[in-house]
Amino acid sequence: MSELALFLVRTGFLVLLWIFIFSIISVIRADLFGQKVVSRVAQANVPAVFSSPGAAGATPTQQLDQKATKLVVTGGDKVGTEIALSGRQLSIGRAGDSDLIVDDEYASTHHAKLVFINGEWLIQDLDSTNGTFLEGQKVSTPQTVSMNAAVRIGQTTFELRA
Repeated sequence: MSELALFLVRTGFLVLLWIFIFSIISVIRADLFGQKVVSRVAQANVPAVFSSPGAAGATPTQQLDQKATKLVVTGGDKVGTEIALSGRQLSIGRAGDSDLIVDDEYASTHHAKLVFINGEWLIQDLDSTNGTFLEGQKVSTPQTVSMNAAVRIGQTTFELRA
């Protein structure tokens, strides 16, 4: 084999090795730090409040009059825990910096986020392994969370309440 061919094979192998290393680093970074939610929410096709799961029994005026002020854990290890919804977003996961820390083997480090946009609370799964469920349906794109709609992450269930 000529020296030029050997050099090209070595260089190609080195390039493939670095691509593999950078892809591993990006996966680890996404797992540790999560992903930005607001930019993905703005791009997603978010359903209207009245077509979201859990809104079937409420009239439009009831939906507009009631504003969620707290998150209440209704199932799992932290039943009865209440968190005030004072900010624009709330992080959920096993990480110590999460607003709602879920000590569950089925929850990811940064599992999901609740984001307040245009007067509505949206839930977004942050590419977790086991998923986030809104009224029993897996959340794949940001979904509007209506009042008293059950959101499940692992074995923990919570609702938004006034």
